[in-house]
Amino acid sequence: MAVLAALPLLALAACGYGSQAQNDSSAQKIAAGAEKIDGLDSVKIGYFGNLTHATALVGVQKGFFQKSLGATQAKYQIFNAGPSEIEALNSGSIDIGWIGPSPAVNGYTQSGGKSLRIIGGSASGGVKLVVDPKKIKSLEDVKGKKIATPQLGNTQDVAFLNWVADQGWKVDAESGKGDVSVLRMDNKVTPDAFKSGSVDGAWVPEPTASKLVAEGGKVLLDESSLWPGKKFVITNIIVSQTFLTEHPKAVEAVLKASVETNKWINAHPNEAKAAANKQVAIDSGKALPADVLDPAWKAIRITDDPLASSLTTEAQHAVKAGLLKEPKLDGIYDLTLLNKVLESEGESTVDDAGLGVG
Repeated sequence: MAVLAALPLLALAACGYGSQAQNDSSAQKIAAGAEKIDGLDSVKIGYFGNLTHATALVGVQKGFFQKSLGATQAKYQIFNAGPSEIEALNSGSIDIGWIGPSPAVNGYTQSGGKSLRIIGGSASGGVKLVVDPKKIKSLEDVKGKKIATPQLGNTQDVAFLNWVADQGWKVDAESGKGDVSVLRMDNKVTPDAFKSGSVDGAWVPEPTASKLVAEGGKVLLDESSLWPGKKFVITNIIVSQTFLTEHPKAVEAVLKASVETNKWINAHPNEAKAAANKQVAIDSGKALPADVLDPAWKAIRITDDPLASSLTTEAQHAVKAGLLKEPKLDGIYDLTLLNKVLESEGESTVDDAGLGVG
């Protein structure tokens, strides 16, 4: 989920294009008499196997995407990092993806505004600063401590660096050294590092934050508290510009499924939580335990709104930290099809904060 404009995207994407998702056959059945959309055999969809991508998890598990796509097969790839998903989109390995704001900005700016569009929202919130209560009892105590973030320049890394700067502390963004030591590590590693005392806390998304709490950590700060209305984008939907131009009906079908999934999630929170966890187990081989799943699920807000104004703010935070040159984000959004779907469902349309296509 990097926003480092100075780093080659290919180098950041060394982990590859992601793995094929394994799904319940019942959720992938094509209805009798269904027709292909735009004559397509398949639509390739990417997402992360974590709860901030709940729309994708539930949409896959409950078959919403396949139902909306008719006889066009929904194919899925699972990713662990934003840069690899952007590379997959650029190469045509996927057509549409659920992804965090920072890699979306990075992919758009590095391509000169030619690679992708953000076409919808998915989730807000779900990011916390969790600390060892024996070492850190107040926000002031964070100074001088070792705090983990998921990746240099990723969405949470930028947010933490911005928060540090707001405290009047100084940290070199590249090295992570300064009044606070910022250690970049994979979310899969962070709970063990926290348990061993290698880090004193972490600014991380769910479910990693709740995993740290399960290891004895304490939530010192919920990032939502720093945003107007406690809303900020954590997951967007992106599409290849080429695919959007050539297959708008297929894109609209995926967006229709996304809106239907989000409506179902918000109407059936407990069933949706179980469905998301079932898909997490299928994708990763292990379900989340209740003491992690329950608080993590409560922290995430599912929404069709991409919360475009918060994307602009997050990009400015990256510029402020020295991790991103002033980005040109005009045209990064195309919410035409999403708003068409929302209107057809009797829902309110959403805004692109002036960053839509001309």
